[in-house]
Parts: sequence; C-alpha cells; structure tokens
Amino acid sequence: MPIVTVKMLEGRSDEQKKALVEKVTAAVVETVNAPPEAVTIVIEEMSKNHYAKAGVRASDQ
Repeated sequence: MPIVTVKMLEGRSDEQKKALVEKVTAAVVETVNAPPEAVTIVIEEMSKNHYAKAGVRASDQ
C-alpha cells in the first residue's frame, strides 16, 4: 500500500490537483506494480507565509 505525500504551496486549482493525483498514481502503479486502488496520495498545502527559502518567505517575494 504505497502512500505518497506531496507538499506544495497553496494556490493550485482543483483541476491541477486532480491531474497531479492521477499522474502520480499512474507513476506509482507503473513503477512498483501496485494496483491503483492500493495507492494513496496526500496533498499538504502550505500557506506562502509558512514557507521560506534562503531566508525569504514565499509571501514576501
């Protein structure tokens, strides 16, 4: 039972998240030969205020 967690900044559309889930599921099925119903995808969205790189928050860019 593969479980994949995707962490990303908020702001993607439902259509983009749906496509992401479909494509990640297909990649896991192909790579580890798991049935699609055994693949779980968790999307964790982060506020741009809660993510920083090189000392700069994403919300400040």
